[in-house]
Amino acid sequence: MRKLPALLTALLFSFTIYAQSPEIILAPKPPQSTALSQKSDPSQSPAPPQTSNSSQSPDPRLAKATRTDKAGWIYIHLEGSPKNIGFQHGYLLAAEIDDLIKTMQYYLPHSSGKDWTFYREAVRTMFWNKIDPEYQQEITGITEGLKAKGLQYDVYDLVVLNGNIELAQYYVPWLAGKTAAANTHPGAADNQTASLTDNKAPGNCSGFIATGSYTADGQIAIGHNNWTDYILGERWNVIADILPAKGNHMIMDCMPGLIHSGDDFVVTSGGILITETTITQFKGFDDKGIPEFVRARKAAQYANSIDDFVKLMTTGNNGGYANDWLVGDTKTNEIARLELGLKNFKVWRTKDGIYTGSNFPSDTKLIAEETTFQPTDSTNSPNSRRRRWEKLTNDYKGKIDAETGKTIEGDSYNELTKAKEASRCVIAGRVDTDPKGCPEWSWPPFYPGGTVQGKVTTAALAKDLRFWAHMGNPNGDDFLAAPFFQLHPEFNWQAKYLHDMRSNPWTLFEAKK
Repeated sequence: MRKLPALLTALLFSFTIYAQSPEIILAPKPPQSTALSQKSDPSQSPAPPQTSNSSQSPDPRLAKATRTDKAGWIYIHLEGSPKNIGFQHGYLLAAEIDDLIKTMQYYLPHSSGKDWTFYREAVRTMFWNKIDPEYQQEITGITEGLKAKGLQYDVYDLVVLNGNIELAQYYVPWLAGKTAAANTHPGAADNQTASLTDNKAPGNCSGFIATGSYTADGQIAIGHNNWTDYILGERWNVIADILPAKGNHMIMDCMPGLIHSGDDFVVTSGGILITETTITQFKGFDDKGIPEFVRARKAAQYANSIDDFVKLMTTGNNGGYANDWLVGDTKTNEIARLELGLKNFKVWRTKDGIYTGSNFPSDTKLIAEETTFQPTDSTNSPNSRRRRWEKLTNDYKGKIDAETGKTIEGDSYNELTKAKEASRCVIAGRVDTDPKGCPEWSWPPFYPGGTVQGKVTTAALAKDLRFWAHMGNPNGDDFLAAPFFQLHPEFNWQAKYLHDMRSNPWTLFEAKK
């Protein structure tokens, strides 16, 4: 068969895609330079406005959008079509998105060995055309909101932001392992080389979901605290109240620019409550799968049952950001735990019980085939916290509600040492004060990471789309940057973007009706 010239073939291929899928926004050509060439000084963190609403701008797309700064959080209400929701998001959080992207551009080369240009190309070729059209439109809307504030970021910058965890902590190690395996096993198939990789993906987070005889009123209660690098955690301070044209009304925590929660804590009008903790030392990734952030957002927006959630999260699974998902349905009072690897997943369900998470996997098959996790090591962070969860589960059985949930998520007692302490081994842990660091997450001694915020809700609160949130470590500790860098100059490379992170009071947030 005679071959067409390459240019003509490419043009015909592009036309065919558009003709078959007119709603899909095709991946645009990347400009020669984007955010890296912006005029603003990347060393300066922007001071967010105290309030912002439609009365301050004549743009009709902002008519239903609001912003309020409260107790260390930025609450935003977004409403309308995907494009309008995106525009509102980009406009109201322009300064914060700018700051977060600059922070990521600085941080990722240190933490993953890959720069922003690498990640932009990865999402252009691997992620963009796997994103549902409505989320492509929402992301495009965010860039338009940013442009209205004078910031020239494009969709690839926003997709890197949304997929940063699965890219840096799953795709990059998988790619390196695949390359190394291919060099030692020439001609091996992708799935064979991928099986030889060793991601050692980090853990992070402590969460629970309970129902029946474990809670004070017999209804569902759920709680979660977020562990991460402080340089990122200080920016995990958005409460996003999203009322889309289709699907569930959602209220969740997130970082600026994210269309999903990311850590994850979501309450929906479909009666679904969602959180998760990451599977420590997971290995595996499928570059042909659907990005995790897309599946997570879609599950929050469209799941109206536990079965819906499981189906949406497992369909097209790419193995990125492998988690133990804790999910509840307030309509049936049932809770579930979905342990989602790449090759394996398992679901536990009950209407009378509690599921807890501190980054320990439970399915023996998944542990053996897809992790390097050591379930018998009593001194590692996940197992130390698991031991504490077992004690708290017994102590608080029949008493769990919003107030006890706050206490649990701020707990700092180590069951191994029988003492209250600031270490990797407690529910509201700190690694910046731990001389051992957290080896299973490749965090060295005194690494500036740990618990950065917490959230709690109950079925009674969730029916009105309300939850309690605490910015800063819910154990009440402050992180102060200057004295930390004096004690640990080995981390001075973070000083440009790592600031004080103070513990704020628990604050009740409610979605706008």
